[in-house]
Amino acid sequence: MSRYLAYWGSIALLVASLLLALRWPGWAWVAAAAAVLVAVGTRDLLQRQSTLRRNYPLLAHFRYGLESIGPEMRQYFIEGDTAEVPFSRQQRALVYQRAKSVSDVRPFGSQQGVYDVDYEWLNHSMAPSAIESHDFRIVVGAESAQPYDASVFNISAMSFGSLSPNAIRALNAGAKAGGFYHDTGEGSISSYHREHGGDLVWEIGSGYFGCRDANGRFSEEAFAANAASPQVKMVELKLSQGAKPGKGGMLPGAKVTAEIAAARGVPAGVDCISPARHSAFSTPTGLLRFVARMRELSGGKPAGFKLAIGHPWEWFGIARAMLETGVLPDFIVVDGAEGGTGAAPAEFIDHVGLPMHEALMLVHNTLVGLNLRERVRLGAAGRITSAFDIARTIAMGADWCNSGRGFMFATGCIQAQSCHNDRCPTGVATQDPSRWKHLDVADKGERVQRYHGNTLRALRDLLAAAGLEHPQQLGPEHILRRVTPTEIRSLAALYRFLEPGELLHGEPEHAVFKAFWANARSDSFAPPERIRRLRDTKSL
Repeated sequence: MSRYLAYWGSIALLVASLLLALRWPGWAWVAAAAAVLVAVGTRDLLQRQSTLRRNYPLLAHFRYGLESIGPEMRQYFIEGDTAEVPFSRQQRALVYQRAKSVSDVRPFGSQQGVYDVDYEWLNHSMAPSAIESHDFRIVVGAESAQPYDASVFNISAMSFGSLSPNAIRALNAGAKAGGFYHDTGEGSISSYHREHGGDLVWEIGSGYFGCRDANGRFSEEAFAANAASPQVKMVELKLSQGAKPGKGGMLPGAKVTAEIAAARGVPAGVDCISPARHSAFSTPTGLLRFVARMRELSGGKPAGFKLAIGHPWEWFGIARAMLETGVLPDFIVVDGAEGGTGAAPAEFIDHVGLPMHEALMLVHNTLVGLNLRERVRLGAAGRITSAFDIARTIAMGADWCNSGRGFMFATGCIQAQSCHNDRCPTGVATQDPSRWKHLDVADKGERVQRYHGNTLRALRDLLAAAGLEHPQQLGPEHILRRVTPTEIRSLAALYRFLEPGELLHGEPEHAVFKAFWANARSDSFAPPERIRRLRDTKSL
């Protein structure tokens, strides 16, 4: 009966304290506390929802309490410095140090297991280069009317609504001061995005927020009005995001404040739906023509799309449509399955979508194989926080990198993982004014700027050590990976990279292209006949 010990003990304490209170009134406070414990324990015994509480009255609450602080206990006292869950203490510390412009040097040697499988490094040169500026840029939309000179490191898509007003203000202030872009996320352009005038990439999702009519369909007039803002430098169509590809969403009406409603163009207090698919197009060719129309309506600003790779034939269908129609996006942003989000079902966040490395290489290879790579710029996002992350991603095919959670750390995020319950302790991912009003915009904006600048200075030093002048010179031959305890491969040797025009002259010796390229269709996202036949073997 030891499991009832706390309950019986509280009853005994109540009786004893009541008797003692007859002589010493101060014991009444002890009696009151004991009465609360007895009431809780009695309720535990009588309720039927939790067997644990019935079997362990009072004691079960200690278990719940310890469980509730388990993530914090592990993060601060148990996890190692290099355990990525999802970001290691070492990764977070590096962002904090660079955001504060304090020393990020380390003593005594690496904590990385340099002989562990999957350890990676950048080969250096015996003839290092000298690079003066760390402000590395890439021109996007060179053939458009208003090309954009983008930094190689920018703020990934995070909507107002997911992030707080002051977090949006700080991010945009940092982007303005540092000369890099701030992706709005699909929640459209809020008043907080406009306050500091930082460069914006306006992301358009399936809800067409900020450019929709009363029925939730795309409105050319509303789009043109918003896109005309000088602050909007590029327009981006979101097909899917890495953390929850293929899934729509709903912001409950209770959370649709007047400010969110104004930014999105929806009624306040009404459930705000983000459909799982777009209504403005239904085929790869239709997608490209829609992107081209976005470019036209924006006055010739670079237009592109963001996607997480799933079925390879669907991406191949888009690529075939580019080849057949000659209609090209100015850029594509590849979002990896390791990307973050405010909230997603566990199965989606853990087991849906292609990780960024493989997704990026597939998109890059396809464009190279079609001789289109020089005309379409590639961005990439997926757990990028350091200069080495940027170098490796560019070496694998990207022109620039985006980071969401890295810049959240720079604004003060401590990885409390409370983004979904409105109780973010640092005011970054909450709409609770009692929390976000304590986030100092001026201070955090400076930290965002410093994190960006110091990370690019570190990238400059890596490039110089490798004997290079610009990130564009990075290739898969520069990154080495340990594949077994005794074997090392460069990414160039480990992966199959297509030659320019290779897809135009036959089928390459590449498993995914051999399986799906020949049957990809520009007029449909439907699976190839072979896949349909496999599905039919299990038809109901």
